[in-house]
Parts: sequence; structure tokens; C-alpha cells
Amino acid sequence: MKVGTDGVLLGAWSKLSGNNMLDIGTGTGLITIMLAQRTEKATIDAIELESEAYKEALKNTVNCDWSDRIEVCNCSIQDYYPQKKYDTIVSNPPFFVDSTKTPNTQRNSARHTDNLSFNDLITAIIRLLKPDGIFSLILPTTEAKHFIKLAEKQQLFLNRVCNVKPNPIKNAKRVMTEFSFHKKEIVTEELTIETETRHQYTKEYISLTKDFYLKF
Repeated sequence: MKVGTDGVLLGAWSKLSGNNMLDIGTGTGLITIMLAQRTEKATIDAIELESEAYKEALKNTVNCDWSDRIEVCNCSIQDYYPQKKYDTIVSNPPFFVDSTKTPNTQRNSARHTDNLSFNDLITAIIRLLKPDGIFSLILPTTEAKHFIKLAEKQQLFLNRVCNVKPNPIKNAKRVMTEFSFHKKEIVTEELTIETETRHQYTKEYISLTKDFYLKF
């Protein structure tokens, strides 16, 4: 799986609280490494069910500058029962429901909800997040609306939302959301990735992500 914009966005945008962090469905380890880069003392646990992605995440995290603060586990969130709870949890989860799949089983696992439904993810967050912890994720707009409703039913409340537009003339395609157990006034943000010229990035996107790219 190649590095995707969704992961870069979430890794850069998420608020980080405390020193115990969890990345659910880390894929190749991108977001985990970004969280480690953004903090000085935090330990980041990353879990990944798909075995080949887990191997890539392990290789990438072992070879990064913050490997001593990262632990990668090859398991599902449903089977993950650590002896602690987390200050910060992030996830770039699979989001396709009942849609056509490709012959590539690894890609299907990364993009479809068969192994991680939204309800299962919410249940895990409630179990693993500290009372004052923060949970952030990124989803397509339609799926984000559905997730927000499901989360609120379980007393996991939306606190911050960022609508992400590919360019100024298109509607938002992705939504980044931040949740906690505390109901607050929702902070709404908007981010546009590119200008009207393809591969020409906005100042806002560059400012958010510049620490993680070698070159734009």
C-alpha cells in the first residue's frame, strides 16, 4: 500500500494528548511514525490485522528515528486487550460497505469494513480511551456522517471537524473528526488541498504537512 493523502492529513491534523497513543489499522505505519515525530516522549502502539501490511509497518517503524517509542502488533482491534488505556487514539479505518471488491485481498482489507465495522471500532474506542482522551479519524463525507451518529448513540461526542476539499471548486471529499466522552461546542474547520492547478498545493495544506514531506 502506497502512502496516501488521507494518512498524511490525519497524522498532521490530529490533536495529541498525553504520552500513551494508539494507531488502529496502521497499514504501513505512516501515521504511527508521524505521531512519534510530533512528540518527544509519547509511546505509540500500532495494530494491524493484515499480515503483509504488518510486516511493512514493522520494517518502517524499526528503521525510523523514533523506533524506541513504537510497538507494532499483528492483531485485530477486537482481540486487542492491553493493560492500559490511551490518551490519544487515531484511525484511518476501512470505509467501504457492501461495495465491489478487487482481486487484491490486501487492498480489500485496507478499504472494506468486513474486518472492522464502525460499531466494532466505536466499541473498541470506548474500551481503550481514557476518560479525558481524544479519538480522531478520517472518512469520506457520507461515511463520516454515519459514524458521527453511531458514536453519539454510544456517548462518544464530536468535538472538532475538518471538511477537506480536493480543490476550491469541488465539494469536500473527506472529513477529519475528533471525539471525546465530553459534549462540547463543535469546532468546524475547512482545508483545501490543491489550488485550481493540479499538483499546486494551497498554503494551508503546505503549512499543515510540510514537516512530513521531503519535497512538495
